[in-house]
Amino acid sequence: MASKQPSKLSGFVYSNNGWKYSAVTRYALFLLLGLIFYFSLSSDLVPKKYDIKEGTHSAKEITAPKQILDTKAKLKAQEEAAEIVTNRYAIIPMRADNLVTSLLDRIDRLNQDDLISQSDKTAIYREEIPQRANDFILNFVTSSRNSGTYSEHLLDEMQSVIKDQTYVIPEETFIKIPRLTSQDIIEMKPVARDIVTKLMNDQITDAQSARAKVAEQVSVSSLSQRTAREVVQELVRLVITSNKFYDEDATKEAKVQARENTPDVFIEQGDVLVAKGELITPELYALLDDNGLLSNEVNYWPQFGLLLLSAMLSFGLLTFIRYTGGASGFKYNNSQLLMLVLVFIITIITMKLAAFLQTDVRSYVGFLAPVAIGAMLITMLLDMTLAYFCSILISILASIILNVQQNTVFDFTFGFFALIVCYVAIFATHRAGQRSTLLKGGIMVSLFGCVTVFMLTVLGGGVWNQTQTLYAIGFSFASGLLTAVLVIGLMPFFEATFGILSALKLVELSNPNHPLLRKLLTETPGTYHHSVMVGNLSEAAAEAIGADGLLCRVGSYYHDIGKTKRPFYFIENQNNMENPHDSIEPMLSKSIIVAHARDGVEMQKEYKLPKPIRDIAEQHHGTTFLHYFYHKALKLAEEKGVEPDFTEEDFRYPGPKAQSKESAVVGIADSVEAAVRSLRKPTVVQVETMIEKIIKSRLDDHQFDECDLTIKELDIIARTLKETVMGIFHSRIEYPEDVKKPKKEEGAVTT
Repeated sequence: MASKQPSKLSGFVYSNNGWKYSAVTRYALFLLLGLIFYFSLSSDLVPKKYDIKEGTHSAKEITAPKQILDTKAKLKAQEEAAEIVTNRYAIIPMRADNLVTSLLDRIDRLNQDDLISQSDKTAIYREEIPQRANDFILNFVTSSRNSGTYSEHLLDEMQSVIKDQTYVIPEETFIKIPRLTSQDIIEMKPVARDIVTKLMNDQITDAQSARAKVAEQVSVSSLSQRTAREVVQELVRLVITSNKFYDEDATKEAKVQARENTPDVFIEQGDVLVAKGELITPELYALLDDNGLLSNEVNYWPQFGLLLLSAMLSFGLLTFIRYTGGASGFKYNNSQLLMLVLVFIITIITMKLAAFLQTDVRSYVGFLAPVAIGAMLITMLLDMTLAYFCSILISILASIILNVQQNTVFDFTFGFFALIVCYVAIFATHRAGQRSTLLKGGIMVSLFGCVTVFMLTVLGGGVWNQTQTLYAIGFSFASGLLTAVLVIGLMPFFEATFGILSALKLVELSNPNHPLLRKLLTETPGTYHHSVMVGNLSEAAAEAIGADGLLCRVGSYYHDIGKTKRPFYFIENQNNMENPHDSIEPMLSKSIIVAHARDGVEMQKEYKLPKPIRDIAEQHHGTTFLHYFYHKALKLAEEKGVEPDFTEEDFRYPGPKAQSKESAVVGIADSVEAAVRSLRKPTVVQVETMIEKIIKSRLDDHQFDECDLTIKELDIIARTLKETVMGIFHSRIEYPEDVKKPKKEEGAVTT
């Protein structure tokens, strides 16, 4: 009896086969996955709120959910930094040597004027020399204001300081000045200029200290005349002023810079903000309020953003599975989707456990998370292509869950690490045939994880110190081994719970010591040999079109297991004995022949073989027609002279038709092997024609209507089967070049 198959409507699969094919259940699973994403990430992305009133005592301890800027502590640190800033001074160079030269020139000209008396000259010097010194300063300040060379405050400070430090020349000096001759002044000029230049080259804040050095400088000069030395000494003291002045603007700017350069003071994540029972002061209340920790102001934007992110992740996975599901919309039933959800839950739990051990100082502990466990399980249990896409989702989750940086949502380091190790895990295990392959895959994950961590450290300019880098590499190595151990432990659980037929399970089922295979070998050696041959043929053909070759091989081993119930009714087991079908009715023969598919399924159920293996046994004949027994029945009816009470449909296998490429390939290989075995001396042309005839016959009989085999794939199958048959039955097939050639004539030359 043909089983009910899912009907296709608008790209979605609907069925009466229960929850496994229910569209409602399917979308409920994706909704559940979105909720899992939301709640697993909420603690990392949504801040916790507290219902606290100012002036009350806190009923619970409140810790910082993230790194928080301590504004009060920063303001205090800024003021302390500003207080230790020293006053800033500016050097204003003035050409006092030019002033002393101009004063001596004026004295020289006035002393040479004989029309002015000595007393008048003294009076002129008493008034004019100080005035010239004041005018010199005033002109300098005025020109500096006009040019904007110095700030107004600095020039005001300069004028004030110079005025306070003004030197008053003694009265007796003015009386001595008129006595100087031109020769005296000529000798005095270079001495006065040199002394002024030398003393003014120093930074002078107090002119009196510089003036105290003048007498010593004059005494060691070349001047020998006492009057000249005294006058030079007083004039130099007059023109020497301070040249280093307090700069108020620069000092204020330095204090501003000190405040701006003060580093932020943070309350680190996990630090206690409010102790249990502590009084909520206005400052504490403001701190909690500023950081969104109070429930008095509801802010749903973080929740909304997380909801969008979770929906995008779940919808992205839904769209990817639909896109890769072919015409049916989904190539996975709800049982497999539920398993996918469980894989994500397990992966998230392992990341959460690693994140629990993390701190901002020990962020490298996050590399211990076995993030590749999800990719490896999906590869082994479902599909490699799906594992690639899920690896992207896992890397996004890892970049959030393992992130300890509070200023970013995603941590590129952990996200990139997760993506690399997931892809390595897929490459290392997608053809795994033994449990030991998983351990080798874990070692590969460890090695590439270590290289990735080292690379990220180097590219980041040594973000971690040497010790932290070594710890990070060590944890990443342990992560790969932990991944392998967990996958090896979880694989039997998923295989048993969901009936998943992994490559590892297939290899185990191909063991000749399996009870059913031993039964097949001992009771029906001909069928056993036939099954092995079919396995070789179907595996090659399946791999040529991208189907599961290992499933075809193992399915072929068990596809005729039902023949063990009545072994001698099948020709491959009839060695040197009469064919039992010659002595029974064709309808009975048909019943015995078609029963082996149903009997095989029942036996496989008894030994709890996975459903894909049972499907191959049930579907490898589809609803094909038993021509021999039908025509035999027609002949018997004709001989008896009665009308046939049967139709062609009564001589067909009950089906169902092949539902997968693997079942179709095994069915073709089964017919091809039996046909080749029936030929006494097969030739290449016979084999090629026979294979094409078998495939065309099944195609015309609509045996491939319920699987997704294409015409192109059928051509590939035909070509592959021909090559494989020639390889397996090489000694039996006559090749064109094996035909006897006439003897060469004597002296003939071959090229």
